[in-house]
Amino acid sequence: MKSTHRSTRRHNRTLLACALASCMLLAAPQVLAQSTSATIRGQVSADSTPAGGATVTATNLATGLTRSVQSTGNGSYSLNGLPPGSYRLDVTANGQTSSQNITVQIGQTATVNLGVGGVAETAPTGEATDLATVTVTAPMVVETKTSEVATYVTQKQIEALPQASRNFLAFADTVPGMIFETGSDGTSKLRGGAQNSNGINVFIDGIGQKNYVLKGGVSGQDSSSGSPFPQLAIGEYKVITSNYKAEYDQISSAAVTAVTKSGTNEFEGHFFWDYTNDGWRQPTFAEEKGDFKVPSKEEQYGASFGGPIVRDNLFFFVTYEAKEIDRPRTVRLGTSNFDPAYLTPEILSYLGAANAPFKQDNYFGKLTWQAGDAHLVELSAKKREETEITGVGDGPNVPSYGTAKTNDSTRVDLRWQWSGMSWLNDLHLTSEDDEWSPRPITMGPGRSIRSTLANQNDGDTLLNIGGGRDFQDKGQKGESIQNDFTFTGLEGHTIKAGIKYKSVKINAFEQQPYNPQFRYDLGENIDAGRTAIDDFIPWDVEFGAPLPGIGDRNISSRNKQYGIYLQDDWEVTDKLTLNLGIRYDYEETPGFEDYVTDPGLVAALRGWSNVHGPNVDYDIEDYISDGSNRKPDKNNWAPRLGFSYDLFADQRHVIFGGAGRSYDRNLFDYLALEQSKSTFPGYRYSFNTPDHPCTVGTGTCVAWDPAYYDPANLYALVAANPNLGAEVFMINNDLETPYSDQFSLGMRNTVTVWNHDWNTSATIAHVRSYDGVVFALGNRWPDGSYRDPAFPDATWGHQPWDFGIPGYGRLLVGDNGIETKLNQLLLSIDKPYSEESPWGGTIAYTYSDAKENRLNAANNDEHFTFDYPNLDGLPFITSVGIPKHRLVATAFGDFWGMTLSSKLTLASPNPKDSTNCYNTTSTDNCYFDSFIADETIGFKQLDIALQKTWNTGTDLSFYVRGDVFNVFNWKNYTDYDNWRGTPGAPNPNFGNRNGVGTIWPPRMFKLSFGLDW
Repeated sequence: MKSTHRSTRRHNRTLLACALASCMLLAAPQVLAQSTSATIRGQVSADSTPAGGATVTATNLATGLTRSVQSTGNGSYSLNGLPPGSYRLDVTANGQTSSQNITVQIGQTATVNLGVGGVAETAPTGEATDLATVTVTAPMVVETKTSEVATYVTQKQIEALPQASRNFLAFADTVPGMIFETGSDGTSKLRGGAQNSNGINVFIDGIGQKNYVLKGGVSGQDSSSGSPFPQLAIGEYKVITSNYKAEYDQISSAAVTAVTKSGTNEFEGHFFWDYTNDGWRQPTFAEEKGDFKVPSKEEQYGASFGGPIVRDNLFFFVTYEAKEIDRPRTVRLGTSNFDPAYLTPEILSYLGAANAPFKQDNYFGKLTWQAGDAHLVELSAKKREETEITGVGDGPNVPSYGTAKTNDSTRVDLRWQWSGMSWLNDLHLTSEDDEWSPRPITMGPGRSIRSTLANQNDGDTLLNIGGGRDFQDKGQKGESIQNDFTFTGLEGHTIKAGIKYKSVKINAFEQQPYNPQFRYDLGENIDAGRTAIDDFIPWDVEFGAPLPGIGDRNISSRNKQYGIYLQDDWEVTDKLTLNLGIRYDYEETPGFEDYVTDPGLVAALRGWSNVHGPNVDYDIEDYISDGSNRKPDKNNWAPRLGFSYDLFADQRHVIFGGAGRSYDRNLFDYLALEQSKSTFPGYRYSFNTPDHPCTVGTGTCVAWDPAYYDPANLYALVAANPNLGAEVFMINNDLETPYSDQFSLGMRNTVTVWNHDWNTSATIAHVRSYDGVVFALGNRWPDGSYRDPAFPDATWGHQPWDFGIPGYGRLLVGDNGIETKLNQLLLSIDKPYSEESPWGGTIAYTYSDAKENRLNAANNDEHFTFDYPNLDGLPFITSVGIPKHRLVATAFGDFWGMTLSSKLTLASPNPKDSTNCYNTTSTDNCYFDSFIADETIGFKQLDIALQKTWNTGTDLSFYVRGDVFNVFNWKNYTDYDNWRGTPGAPNPNFGNRNGVGTIWPPRMFKLSFGLDW
């Protein structure tokens, strides 16, 4: 019986969207918002009476930017589109005036009630400040009345807290529900909830940095040790883990919205340099085991400068940051399954120390023009250039087998804000050009030395030398226009509406494997008297070959993206606020929609009896494209509802919650597979050797000849029938867009302890994500079954790996199917830093119950499944990589001319994937599940930093700083035995540590020096 789950799910989500959308459209006229600007709103009173027609003016204390509005009949006012910073608020009502200073943060809606004639304001008051004054006291207003599950990361935290990478996203893990992951190879990524990093989107100055092709969520963050943006250019940012407003798009987990620095009326500059090397760190666990230490170093340096070109009118800001890393790697045998007598001096010579160099240059520049009170124009540009060697060491890959990768990005944004007394228009014109290009270091045959002592067909890898596999050229290049409009002229409502159009060319060129990969049986060759690897005879080769007659094999698509949204932030009473929003997005991907399945393949599929008949669980016609039967998914309505209730109308005790839907997008890297695999298919041939005999001339068995080291001779093997053995990828014509449904309920409180205000938050969140893309085996047994029909229990029996498409090879079919579900408890405590109270701290605790339905979850980033024909009806298992408990605590303060800071991270063990053959009746029935190592704490790290600053009595100051990471040299292990055993024979070492991999860094000291002027 064929599955009907797809149409059922589409129907349900349409009903939900339409029902919620109808409610909102009845409640609000047309609208819009900005994700980086701040809003100050409240009520004006004169002599304790609401003052309609009062004039409220906000003046930026650093740049002189002014915005003015008039209060409505009941005295309410709203100042929108304010760049985050410190402001003087001047109010004039009934001939009386008053002033006060406040500081607002990115994306914040601050409620400040103003008064003249002796009325007390609800915001912290400060002395009205002359703009020529250098020192400004402007208390920060805390936002408590948002329905979003959101937390701020301030400039003080970025400057003070210990941090090794200068990746500004690293501070996001101080937010409950967020994890900033650093791998053992130094690469990093940000993730939220139960989803992988693909669900993230980062907005910089209101523009999304989404990666449309590759994993990682953020452009350029797939497998990178670099930073997506120069940290010196980041002013502050806000992290929203769920229930964001309708302005946020292309996202299904967490949103990070950051604002960049601008020049001010003061010339200001900063220079920094920091450094560490192998002499300033403890050996890694691998180095301890090998009794050596690999030479290594990390050096980072940069500068920024900004100021006025025309005072109060035109400003500039520029910055440059560089990062140079020589990170230690260890080449070690990939298995312990071998006879030590076979290890020749040549093999042993490859083992030991290696390095993986990395270099990044990050540039940013910005011009800001305040063309009068009603106009603000900004032109900004970022350029990132990155080179890196990857795939070396920490396993069997010797340096020659590694990959040289470039990772470049250029983005430009022209922004114009135009405001009136009751409205604000925010227009962005942007361009982007991102390129990601890995190449093999060595162009030539790759050689994999294998141990086959356990009678495994492929054996276990001992060493990989020679030319590597990876050759890719992927990226995105295009332009966009985005316009947001905010209207505050309707009493009690902040109406927001926006539209976005983007035209972007995305490409996904890939050749895998680029170099032929030969496999050698170590024991067989040594027994035959061949001791030099150059003399070894392989038993097997895997290679890719371009199909004849194919011209441009670069897989590309000129995509069109459309988005529109409507938002009403409705102050129903002074206690109750409703946030009602809806957005709609869709994307045209001609490279996928216009693709035509090769007629020869279509004929083979329609004549392939294995995929026809009553036992087949899918319809092959659903995957055959004629160039007109694929359409964009236009069902992407995303309602978003939120509320907050201020118990005593004083912003100190607020109940909040919400429900909403958010759509992400399908990565082009997945969509391009059916084309890339058909233009450069992979093959595998066997050579007849004594220990790996095959019949020459039968199937893919040939006699060994050294001439096969020349790829042209391998191509000749498949020239007569280029499709024979080629792996075929096909994707469902009715592919839908991944999305998540989010629900939350929580309470924020501001409490006074030790004469200081502390902010607390407790939230319960539930998130379900749907329609992630998964590829499954499309082969079937002759009777149409997925499992061997001769097996007594049809649930088991091995899969039909050897029953491929006649004249071709294996079939893999892609569908929507991956789902996650998450229940979280999010707790946070924050003591804000201020000049009057120069210390602060945060505590973020997350409890996660995360599950997913992919049974070979690997690293929570897997999109293949082979245990079952699809994911329909499969049980949910514990999500890999998401700890049940996670605590991050920070503290920082200024004492005696020094700044001391610390960060403690603790987490329970991460669930890991395992291979389960023990609870089965045959090794043909093995499947994947997850397990948790028997350890109390899975991750622990304490970092501290101490900085001393000297003022020279002029505008110049300098500092010296020391950071110590992983103070107690705690080892956070990554390698565990995940083999549960065979039927009736459990593995006694299952779940135990079995390798030397650990998360970077060991205890390490970093010295920094800086200048400020």
